[in-house]
Amino acid sequence: MTDVLWVLSQIDWIDIVDILLVSTVFYLLFSMAQGTQAVQLLRGMMLVTLVAFVLSQILPFKGFSWLIRNALPALLIAIPVIFQPELRRALERLGRTGNLLTRKQQTEEVEKTITEVARAAHRMSAVRHGALIVFERETGLQEFIETGILIDADVQAELLRTIFHPNTALHDQAVIVRDNRIVAAKCTLPATQNIQYSGLGTRHRAAIGVTEESDALVVVVSEETGIISVAYNGRIVRRLDIHQLQGILLAFFQHRLGGWDWTRQVEQEQASETAKG
Repeated sequence: MTDVLWVLSQIDWIDIVDILLVSTVFYLLFSMAQGTQAVQLLRGMMLVTLVAFVLSQILPFKGFSWLIRNALPALLIAIPVIFQPELRRALERLGRTGNLLTRKQQTEEVEKTITEVARAAHRMSAVRHGALIVFERETGLQEFIETGILIDADVQAELLRTIFHPNTALHDQAVIVRDNRIVAAKCTLPATQNIQYSGLGTRHRAAIGVTEESDALVVVVSEETGIISVAYNGRIVRRLDIHQLQGILLAFFQHRLGGWDWTRQVEQEQASETAKG
């Protein structure tokens, strides 16, 4: 107890500020990685570094201690490289100013995006043109974007219909939407290995697969039947009309899907419509 009191007596306000700054850095690192595939990597790196540091202090191995001391600076240099997508997106958020003005503009952009995607899906469903539209959320999809063709264009129904027209070079694979813009087309997605969905087509299994690895939402239009489906969190809801699709997209952009059993609600709406018919 005496030793603890002695240590506390040696701490002044500069040490407290120093501890708070270090804590803030680690908090920001974990906040940037939260909800992304990088969070597991960051936790693993922190655990390995902590264990190695403790062992280097306890064990009387000079060579091992030297290796740890010289490896830590290299690790600090590697962090910005490994987490480059997350750091870039965090800096972009910091650079956005004028919250009250941009919030209204973002709301208008979201409503426009929802309307354009719903229109495109409805028209493609009518003519049975297959489509796969992925909406990125917090989990970065850069690794899938890099497999496709970069576009960087506004979300427009006509553009989506053109991309997914069977006679175009980009119609196969997926379109990825980020921040209300079409980032890339012809992107390759991982197919789900869940045997529950083994009977579904390639598009639907790819839609489920990417939602198993991220918090993205995917709109699928079947080329064979024209049925509109939505995949999220490793689950898929099928046979949606344009109004149900707009409702799901609105909830997604408002970040409410996480705590909302949207599959059950849509299934209840579909059962209600069937009963009325």
